[in-house]
Amino acid sequence: MVTVPVNWTANCKYYYLCHFFFDYHNSIIITTLSPIALFTYNRPNHTEQTLTALMGNRLASESVLYIFSDGARADVDEKDVAAVRAVIRKKKWCKEVHIIERSKNFGLADNIIEGVSQMVNQYGKVIVLEDDVIASPGFLDYMNVALTYYEKETAVMHISGYMFPLGVDLPETIFLNTTSCWGWGTWKRAWNYFNPDSQALLNKLEKKNWTKKFDMGGQAGFVDQLLNNINGNIKTWAVKWNASMFLNNGFALHPSKSLTQNIGNDGTGENNVDCENFLIEDLASMVNIRPIKLEESKVARDAMEQFYLDLNTERKKPIERIKRLLKKLSV
Repeated sequence: MVTVPVNWTANCKYYYLCHFFFDYHNSIIITTLSPIALFTYNRPNHTEQTLTALMGNRLASESVLYIFSDGARADVDEKDVAAVRAVIRKKKWCKEVHIIERSKNFGLADNIIEGVSQMVNQYGKVIVLEDDVIASPGFLDYMNVALTYYEKETAVMHISGYMFPLGVDLPETIFLNTTSCWGWGTWKRAWNYFNPDSQALLNKLEKKNWTKKFDMGGQAGFVDQLLNNINGNIKTWAVKWNASMFLNNGFALHPSKSLTQNIGNDGTGENNVDCENFLIEDLASMVNIRPIKLEESKVARDAMEQFYLDLNTERKKPIERIKRLLKKLSV
């Protein structure tokens, strides 16, 4: 059992020296640390960077890690998949490491859906990383405290470790009705609402006339992602989880300053956005969990909509199109 104050930065030296810090008036009691699920495929260098950063977290030595290594899609990928599997066995990255090697190729979406479902069914909660997400040293602290603090608050369905570089002043944590998938966590009670049917999700959004709000003012491309899943052009999971939460009036807790960085936006990922606009200059070393009002931050939502509007405007510039094409050709 770990007990940490709700506002615990000032007391962290006692927490790490004694492992327990009892404050019966203002504390969060963490009886069980959340397991971590890491999903990998064919990028050994990215995977090692992700694991190294995770190992540098203060709670890594007390955490249980499950690594879901997807099987090769084609013969050409077998060498890289084998290299990834060598990396994940290279060190004892956490207190316990369990490796699940898929005997066939699941694909990123099915690997994550199956893995997250397995974890929440077994443990009731999970922290999720992909093989291209770098976590700051305070990531596991933030995730575990947030997962404990909001465990019984059914309206909170998702804990995000990543936050977009919005360029506005926000409180240390805020709620949004949208998720981010670059380092996140959830509970079985929330994941039970996950709907993998893109057509059903889109139908519900349209029936409620919620498509524009879901799509960040029509700028985020979430509806297009659902349509592309329906048409078979892509097979993804994150937009379906986002829509599932949104349709159930759920909230996602976000830090105002990101605790994670995605290093896969270099054209090597299965479903990457290939854009430097999402890069974070300086990750937060720690984020406090304090009581906040259970409502969406209007300032954050307005800034998110502006972020996507600016992103789309930039992407339409001819020079940006040429740069993206050259980057894809170089991979």
